[in-house]
Amino acid sequence: MNIKEIYQLFLNASGVCTDTRKLKKNQIYFALKGDNFDGNKFVNQALKKGASYAVVDDSSLQNQPHCIFVENVFETLQLLANFHRNQLSIPIIGITGSNGKTTTKKLVYTLLSKKFKTQATQGNLNNHIGVPLTLLSFHAQTEYGVVEMGANHQKEIDFLCSISQPDYGLITNFGKAHLEGFGGVEGVIKGKSELYQHLSKNNGIAFINNDDPKQVELTKNMKSISVGRTTEANYQFDLQQSFPFIKFSFKDATFTTPLSGEYNFQNVINAVGIAIYFGVEIDLIQKALEDFEPEENRSQFIQKKSHQILLDAYNANPSSMEASIKNFSQHQNEKSLILGDMFEIGEDTYMEHFNIFKLCQQEAFSNVYFCGSLFYKALENASLPKGYQVFETYEQLATAIQKNLPENQLILIKGSRGMQLERILDVL
Repeated sequence: MNIKEIYQLFLNASGVCTDTRKLKKNQIYFALKGDNFDGNKFVNQALKKGASYAVVDDSSLQNQPHCIFVENVFETLQLLANFHRNQLSIPIIGITGSNGKTTTKKLVYTLLSKKFKTQATQGNLNNHIGVPLTLLSFHAQTEYGVVEMGANHQKEIDFLCSISQPDYGLITNFGKAHLEGFGGVEGVIKGKSELYQHLSKNNGIAFINNDDPKQVELTKNMKSISVGRTTEANYQFDLQQSFPFIKFSFKDATFTTPLSGEYNFQNVINAVGIAIYFGVEIDLIQKALEDFEPEENRSQFIQKKSHQILLDAYNANPSSMEASIKNFSQHQNEKSLILGDMFEIGEDTYMEHFNIFKLCQQEAFSNVYFCGSLFYKALENASLPKGYQVFETYEQLATAIQKNLPENQLILIKGSRGMQLERILDVL
């Protein structure tokens, strides 16, 4: 069965699914394989739950009713997504970057949805599986599509662009994320800017941060729309305050958001610039920003007993950690930091963790808890000031927090996803 024939079945189905636990009636089940799983083993379960068809690559299933045998299920899913994208005559906005992708994606989706039927990547399904699933969720009534694209090595953004074929694109920033896979900061820049290369080849438009010389340089020979604080930007914004919440202006209009920090200010104005470009009215943008709710574990303010918590524990790398700490230092309250390991940094892992320790000292924090084997190793020979503690395990951290955390603290919690530092909320 070729891709056009599979597409006709897709049009008559209620969608696609790769997980039998989430499968809905009349969906097409794609039996994906991984290092530790084989979706072919769950085909019978999928059909019993109401899947209209199952796409399989196990030859023992090729003659089973309602099974579509292909050479590679994974590649078929991508081909189907690309075929579907080519049938949709809608603008697609691709978003990537080292930090802030998911927040920016949600902001763009929220603002455009005030005027248009918009669909976007759910959660952070931004990889070689998530992008095809995102595209296949778009339908005939969709007016704008927003696709988040993540990467941890070069050529991955190029591959995701070949599937999603964005007409517009935004790189939030170039930072110290996934350094191990990209091979350093220059590798990050090269890998992320594959989005610019795709747009340039296909006469697309890049939305850029005009205050970032690297973005300006990389887009000088292509179509671009710029946002920033300078008069040279197509859309100029003035930051009035960044904490506890962002407040800014554009021309005669003032905007407030529930987000905090200058690093989030750039995410916000990136989204506002996109919304203005596509014709969303200023009053609708103002209302949308006022009502915006941050993604879970991303820049969330939470009240716990006597403590106010800024929970930013979804992910961390040296760039985002530095930005969060510097922003947090501006708060006037009594402050504590709970910082977890940063992963996928590569050969500079211990140096980068030590640098975060030094930054905490420079910003004059008096109460800091470091957690994880990487911080533990990086600081094993360091002279820790009074109020600075390092723990190899989460359990040790939790015990210390219960016993020693001062009352009435404003607390920043930040670490890589694998640390799951949001667990500490249960003991605060």
